[in-house]
Amino acid sequence: MEDKTCQQCSINFEITDDDLEFYQKVSPIFAGKKYDIPSPVICPDCRQQRRASWRNDNKLYKRKCDKTGKDIISIYSSDKPYKVYEQPEWYKDDWDAIQYGIDFDFSRGFRKQYKELFDVVPKSALRIKNCENCEFNNAAIGSKDCYMSVIVDRSERCIYSYWMLKCKDSVDCLFIQNCELCYECVSAVGCYNSSFLQSCENVSNSFFMYDCKSCESCFGCVGLRNKSYYWFNEQLSKEEYEGRLKKVFPLTIDKINKYIKELADLKKGFGYKYANVIGSENCVGDDIVNCKNCDHCFGLTGSEDVKYCYDADALFDSQDVFHATMDTSLCYDSHAIIGGRYLFSNSCWESNSMIYCDNCYNCQDCLGCVGLRNKQYCVFNKQYSQEEYEELAGKIIEKMQAEGEWGQFFPISMSPFGYNETMANYYYPLNKEEAAKLGAKWQDNDYGIKYDGLFYEPHEDINKYVSSQDEVDKLLAGILKCSVSGKPFRIMPVEMVFYLKQKLPIPNKHYDVRFQERFNMSNPRKLYKRQCDCILGEHGHDNNRCPNEFETTYAPDRKESVYCEGCYRKSVI
Repeated sequence: MEDKTCQQCSINFEITDDDLEFYQKVSPIFAGKKYDIPSPVICPDCRQQRRASWRNDNKLYKRKCDKTGKDIISIYSSDKPYKVYEQPEWYKDDWDAIQYGIDFDFSRGFRKQYKELFDVVPKSALRIKNCENCEFNNAAIGSKDCYMSVIVDRSERCIYSYWMLKCKDSVDCLFIQNCELCYECVSAVGCYNSSFLQSCENVSNSFFMYDCKSCESCFGCVGLRNKSYYWFNEQLSKEEYEGRLKKVFPLTIDKINKYIKELADLKKGFGYKYANVIGSENCVGDDIVNCKNCDHCFGLTGSEDVKYCYDADALFDSQDVFHATMDTSLCYDSHAIIGGRYLFSNSCWESNSMIYCDNCYNCQDCLGCVGLRNKQYCVFNKQYSQEEYEELAGKIIEKMQAEGEWGQFFPISMSPFGYNETMANYYYPLNKEEAAKLGAKWQDNDYGIKYDGLFYEPHEDINKYVSSQDEVDKLLAGILKCSVSGKPFRIMPVEMVFYLKQKLPIPNKHYDVRFQERFNMSNPRKLYKRQCDCILGEHGHDNNRCPNEFETTYAPDRKESVYCEGCYRKSVI
């Protein structure tokens, strides 16, 4: 066990014996010599902030492809000092990042040389793989017909959504999986034809629901299990329920706001479960589904034996990873990876044994490389034999060890993005001055659409568009004004079809504002030690407060009553 003080934020944190054992397990071996990974010098939150500062998910820009001159969509704004290729062009065989290879200069530091290589190798405009008709998305894998969505994995027809795993025909959702025909849902699993759900599982044909499981045809409910025809937690007959529902639809913005407020008022009378952990064993964190032995983790599915990991599906035996999928394992302090044995690497897919690499695909046994494809035994984008590679890699790591550059992810100062462009600013919001103290860049330029013409005001009743193609044409041709930010935005045809089918109103907020509002519905990804707040004698603790303790994202000074697993199960209907 090591007790440490974070070099960035000065809080105390622990390195356990299990952590030290893991570092030994993944420490690389070259020419028969092991190069030990040192224990971290900054705390888990600061390590995650550093990785998140390299991730621009939903700030998409128009710019020119530096290979063809074509107008493209990119995560890199036009003021970035890099060559950026449209993704199909980036993958073509008419260029090879090996041409940028350099000899490592032992008289200079690793990071400075790496940055020089990083700055000249062309970047892929987006991160999309095996997708069809998904040009206006980012971080999409195996998906089809999606639009303006980020982290869509094996999904179809998802619009304006974030972190969608095996979903279909859903709009404006966040952190959902195996869902279909869902709208404005957050942290939902296995839900169908439902809107305005949060922390729900296997819910269908329902609306305005919080923490409900295996429910059908319910409206405005909290904490239900295996129920049907409930209205704000009141049991109705099927006829009564359907009669009330007819009066609700079509929904309008005012009706939505009314029901959201009523649901919030109802939630105040309930205890909150300490964490959203579903079908999992020995897990600490939040939004964890079908996992085992996951410690201090958030947004995981189907993962096992991991610690300090975030937003991953099928990740195994790893620590300090942000975004991974498809049976990735034995990785440490890396971001956006698919494969195995990544150390301190960023945005590499289907590769193995990569150390301090960025944007490499189908590669193996590389150190300090950028933008390579289908390569092995490379250092700083230069090809070597296996024996040469192992000898050189060992010498470089020894130099890094001597100069204090070995054993940490790339610093925030090297990120290609402004801090306010990245996911770090959602999870760890800072102003420009605070970001500068960490060495982060800042995006000052506003590349949003500029519009000073007349705005179209949509009808509140969606039925106005059902009965008139002329009104639909006016809407699709018009520019709408966000009621919160004032930003202009448009309604896309595929989006319009969804609203018509689901009898939902035309949104009056820009999609960036809608994303931020959904994001704010989740608790911060920080754990606090608390004692169960339940004092009900019927739960087995004789009118005294339940003695159970746990780690939760609900801070101790918050007003909600937070229950342990046992007390919560007894309190729900």
